[in-house]
Amino acid sequence: MRNPLATQSLFELSRPGRRAALFPKSDVPRRPLDDLLPAEQLAPAPPPLPELTEPDVVRHFVNLSTLNMSVDTHFYPLGSCTMKYNPKRHERLARLPGLVDLHPYQADEDAQGMLSVLYEMQELLAEISGLPAVSLQPAAGAQGELAALLVAAAWFRERGETRTKVLFPASAHGTNPASAALAGFECVQLESGRRGLVDLEELGSALDERTAAFMITNPNTLGLFEREIAKISGMLHDVGGLVYIDGANLNAILGVTRPGDFGGDMMHFNVHKTFTGPHGAGGPGAGPIAVKDFLADYLPGPLVERIGDNGQPPRYRLKTPAKSIGRLRTFFGNVGILLRGYYYLRTLGPDGLRAVAENAVLNANYLKSLLEGILPVPHGKRCMHEFVASAKRLKEERGISAMDIAKRLLDYGFHAPTVYFPLVVPEAMMMEPTETESKETLDAFAAAIHKIVEEDPDFLHQAPHTTPVSRPDEVLAARKPVLCWRDA
Repeated sequence: MRNPLATQSLFELSRPGRRAALFPKSDVPRRPLDDLLPAEQLAPAPPPLPELTEPDVVRHFVNLSTLNMSVDTHFYPLGSCTMKYNPKRHERLARLPGLVDLHPYQADEDAQGMLSVLYEMQELLAEISGLPAVSLQPAAGAQGELAALLVAAAWFRERGETRTKVLFPASAHGTNPASAALAGFECVQLESGRRGLVDLEELGSALDERTAAFMITNPNTLGLFEREIAKISGMLHDVGGLVYIDGANLNAILGVTRPGDFGGDMMHFNVHKTFTGPHGAGGPGAGPIAVKDFLADYLPGPLVERIGDNGQPPRYRLKTPAKSIGRLRTFFGNVGILLRGYYYLRTLGPDGLRAVAENAVLNANYLKSLLEGILPVPHGKRCMHEFVASAKRLKEERGISAMDIAKRLLDYGFHAPTVYFPLVVPEAMMMEPTETESKETLDAFAAAIHKIVEEDPDFLHQAPHTTPVSRPDEVLAARKPVLCWRDA
């Protein structure tokens, strides 16, 4: 039985006079607040705060933590999110005192260890991507997209070219058009072809001298590798445009192929996805970008530069490229996430990275084989690291939606897959098991879905049944704004 206090708010637990600590009376004379602040900046009274003992506070937050799902407690098949396990070894290494105690204002000569690690990270990402110039500045994938497009815009501007539009497929991540719009470009969406891949004829009809870039995820969000990617890249280059590779699905091709080798001019990495930095709840993240050499001078800085020769030990310094678009983050970005990614790469090495991709693809195809009898996969006989199934038939025949299955999975102890994305698949359920899940976990997950689709539809419409908070009224939520808890 769950503790009834576990789901109460701190205000509900509050009792007058309770304290976690009692402080001695101050011996410093107290000055009236109106001597320190203008009267218009003073509130009529202090804000009401809960009054609690230390056990009250500790138990409240520990109890809340037991209500959460996480990659440490549950299987997270969130398609396109790559929710792989975060190795605790890398957490420990990233917290070494010499790293976490480094002050951001220390001079370069006093931070050589950190700079050497970040320089190596730049070099590793350049090798993985096949793109020689890397900036670690962006704080997340979406900011990496924006940074790369700003780099492209600066390059075109210096060449005296007016490039106004960015193309992207209908299955693209929503951040692609958002980033293009923020960078000042017109967004042009292309519909997916019958096979779920880019339609070359439609692409060709959209290309002209105003095209700045084509933003493409490869493998795409349907879990399919764009087999014509070299031809696609050639078509862009023929009109003077650039190819942007969204690195969200890099996990499927690590050590197998490189974006720079199949025509990409620029890309971002999701360190918090592909390289096991923890992510979720809005951050932190890290979204480094890699570009071809002719774009290197425009990268956001600072970058880490290696100096010294004549047999002397290498030295490192921070340097901003000559034509940089500027700084994106204070200091050097989210270094803690970059460090976790660095240790992940050094732990696995080249052979280990290739094994990551091979096992991610194997797991996805195995899970697909267990489910496609009840959840058909409209695109592709084989998938890469993820696949998009459809609950359309179940909804038509029995009234069971993708959302019903997703919510009921919570009762079985599994996080739901991504649902209703990409929009090109009706009643979409996008599943990415990653390489870190065992066969037993995938078997149990598939078995749970097989049981769920046999349950009473009315029962499923009310799921989940075992969580402290059930499903909101979706009809009501669609009709009026959601209220915060204090308003409610």
